[in-house]
Amino acid sequence: MTRTTAAIFFLISILAFWVPQGRAESTPKEDAKTPDMERILNGIEQRYSGKGFTATFFQESILKAMQMTDTAEGRLTVKRPGKMRWEYVVPDPQTIITDGTTMWMYRPKDKQVTVGKAPELFSSGKGAGFLSDVRQIRKSFNLESLPAESPKYYRVKLLPHKPTPDLADVIISVAVDSYQIDQVITHNSYGDETRFVLSQYQFNIDPDDALFTFTIPEGVDVVKMDHF
Repeated sequence: MTRTTAAIFFLISILAFWVPQGRAESTPKEDAKTPDMERILNGIEQRYSGKGFTATFFQESILKAMQMTDTAEGRLTVKRPGKMRWEYVVPDPQTIITDGTTMWMYRPKDKQVTVGKAPELFSSGKGAGFLSDVRQIRKSFNLESLPAESPKYYRVKLLPHKPTPDLADVIISVAVDSYQIDQVITHNSYGDETRFVLSQYQFNIDPDDALFTFTIPEGVDVVKMDHF
């Protein structure tokens, strides 16, 4: 897989996390909200209730039809609600930034920045990923408890109220002792999978807003994201 293809696939995966804010969503089905599920949701919301957090991530992207797998590593910084900064360090430096209104994907090796408007990409309203405001889980997904693979984790499947080709479901692994989300797996309708393993969290920080804006350097090509 080329790094450009991997970057675009990664971007689509990130967009799949994001759900519109500022509009009412239907309430998840009551049979999906067992007392245990409610406790898990409360724990997650409390864990991520601060202004922001950082974590390192390992990402594995699998394109089923093309039989391609790619991996990457880096650091994620989030400021609630809706601001994210994904910084790749392996295999090639690149940065994906959004302030909730505009998104930039900068690949210095290619001297290229891809730019798009977040509201257009997220269908309607101001985009916000559930990782940047986990309260959106209640509003945008039906929840299903899955068998645990380890006694240290809860596993929960998130089924979007409005599935799209890019997002069929999300599976999260939640630490029993801390309620932090240590793994996120997304699937699309084509059978592709993106897995994120999050670690080395730092919670209850207030990241500088400047981290979520981007000044386009001179001499780089600018590509409109809606071309994709």
